[in-house]
Amino acid sequence: MKKDKIIYWATTGIISLMMLFAAFSYFTDENVKNAMGTHLGFPDYFRVELGIAKVLGALALILPMVPTRLKEFAYFGFALTFVSAFYAHLSSGDPLAASIGPIVFLGVLAVSYVYFQKRTSLAQS
Repeated sequence: MKKDKIIYWATTGIISLMMLFAAFSYFTDENVKNAMGTHLGFPDYFRVELGIAKVLGALALILPMVPTRLKEFAYFGFALTFVSAFYAHLSSGDPLAASIGPIVFLGVLAVSYVYFQKRTSLAQS
């Protein structure tokens, strides 16, 4: 039981911190702003929307008072973000080695979700 809790919080913490860092970069780092627009071809408003969504999703995952259904939406949104980021990087000509990061984080997210489900099913029992 304690092992499950540690794995859940470690993976959830990694995802949440990474998403908060990414959102912070979207709002403050000119290189990231330019990369999303020029290199990946996204409009500037998308960067802002994605940054806000990442902050809200990270908070949804780490705050205990957030309802289960909302946490599941955050998991789905992050999974969609990671798959889309992988595809966007490959489509823009980035090498596979530079594009694989989102897939690695998708794996971490999957572990977090599995242990979230374990914790949720135990709480309902």
